Amino acid sequence: MEKAKNFCLPDKNGKMHCLEDFKGKWVVLYFYPKDNTSGCTREAKDFSQLKEEFEKLGAVIIGISKDSPKSHQKFVEKHSLSILLLSDEAHKVIEDYQAWGKKKMYGKEYFGVIRSTFLINPDGNIVKVWRNVKVKDHANEVLKTLKELL
Repeated sequence: MEKAKNFCLPDKNGKMHCLEDFKGKWVVLYFYPKDNTSGCTREAKDFSQLKEEFEKLGAVIIGISKDSPKSHQKFVEKHSLSILLLSDEAHKVIEDYQAWGKKKMYGKEYFGVIRSTFLINPDGNIVKVWRNVKVKDHANEVLKTLKELL
């Protein structure tokens, strides 16, 4: 089992949050490409809708993108999101979790966030990884996996 790398990043208000602050809880850590795009909005809304269920199981949900705290603030307000979104503008944490890489769209290659989710146990170990996530039903799948591990 791989230990999750610690990090400290700002939320929509500039308040810093570190992974180690959540020791003793399950953490759903997901990386997404961009605020206010259709897939990322759907994913954030899906996780927000299931937030209470995750909390009942002792889990916290953290979404990370390279958008600014100000962008996150607008995203959260526009869609009434209840999950914690953190800003990694330098994409250092995104790279640490190998969620940064070459992508292709309309025949053009570029580097960006590869939609990925990590389930981290209360001891800080990564117990499940989803790469190249398809948004539809993903939040439910993560919840189901967490229930199976408890």
